[in-house]
Amino acid sequence: MTLLRLILTNTQRHCIRTLIGVAGIAFGVAAMMTVVTLLQGAVNMFQRILKDDSEIIVFERHVSDLFFSNVAISDIEIMGTWPMVEQVLPSLFGLVSSEDRPVIACFGVTADSPRLKGAEWIEGNLSDFGQSRDIVLGSRAAEFLGVKLGDSAPLGHDSFPVGGIIRTENGFEDGGVFMPLAQAQEFFHKNGVASIASVSLFDDDLREAFIAKVKEGFPDLTALETEEFGNSYSQFRIIEATAWAVGGSAFLLGGLSVANTMIMSVFGRIREIAILRVNGFSPTQIASLIFGESSVITFFGVALGIGVGFGTMLVLQRVPLFQGYVDTQLHGSVLGVVVALAFVTGIGGALYPALYAMRIHPAEALRFE
Repeated sequence: MTLLRLILTNTQRHCIRTLIGVAGIAFGVAAMMTVVTLLQGAVNMFQRILKDDSEIIVFERHVSDLFFSNVAISDIEIMGTWPMVEQVLPSLFGLVSSEDRPVIACFGVTADSPRLKGAEWIEGNLSDFGQSRDIVLGSRAAEFLGVKLGDSAPLGHDSFPVGGIIRTENGFEDGGVFMPLAQAQEFFHKNGVASIASVSLFDDDLREAFIAKVKEGFPDLTALETEEFGNSYSQFRIIEATAWAVGGSAFLLGGLSVANTMIMSVFGRIREIAILRVNGFSPTQIASLIFGESSVITFFGVALGIGVGFGTMLVLQRVPLFQGYVDTQLHGSVLGVVVALAFVTGIGGALYPALYAMRIHPAEALRFE
């Protein structure tokens, strides 16, 4: 009980140093939670776009991004004749711009696309899609472009009549533009091709057979199950790696703040530590004292960081720009990793101060000024 009382007393006596350490850990926890959640939310958002369409995705082999993929419509039509295929839908991905928005996602789709069928039609009708040059806007896109049904939306060096406005749960789609496939091919100068083909089969057990048939018949194309694609797509891995790298850097700063706090605490209490040694404290107990103080700082830092992190995500969720990109659902694995890293960082920051304190000789320390 004496050791615990000393730990709590020391953290209270040096409240400024304690608060600095708590703030460092809290910053690391909040930063990692926010960054990882934001970027994983973006990855999950794009994965949901692909999963809503199909069970299998066919795209060009050896491309770094689906925006650069080219799948010939003639090849897609051939796949549609295979007995195992229930439905195959081409989609063309592109980026357009407006005066105030340099990047807007554009989807070239057909009228039977699940993206349009599953959306809430605020204005316009699905039956009219593809009958003219009219485009369909997500509700967020219509809002930031400042247009409504019947208006002309400026995109790139052209403008298009707005034939519909839809609302989707996916933020990427809700801030996007939907063009009839043939019109998107002309706009992006990709006549006769799509970015991907989304395939649904009559029987799930035929997936391997379909993938093998694509590999044999179309050597320039790759077919992957949507879940496998999400796990292997290089862009997704880069985004997730970036999230953890940024979060790890934030934790490093937090660990340095704890190390600085504990070093200053040890150097400011050398004579006090010497007195404890004279009164029977062993080097191990002195180290336990330092690690105990670091654990208290880390505990309160983690608690504060979790609160700040969730608060930040709730605020971001209500910002229109981030709608659909932020997943505020608590993922136990992410939270567990964050908490574990926080305590490893906090304890690691106290390692050198604890080793230094263990080597203090009482006789020399009592003469320390």
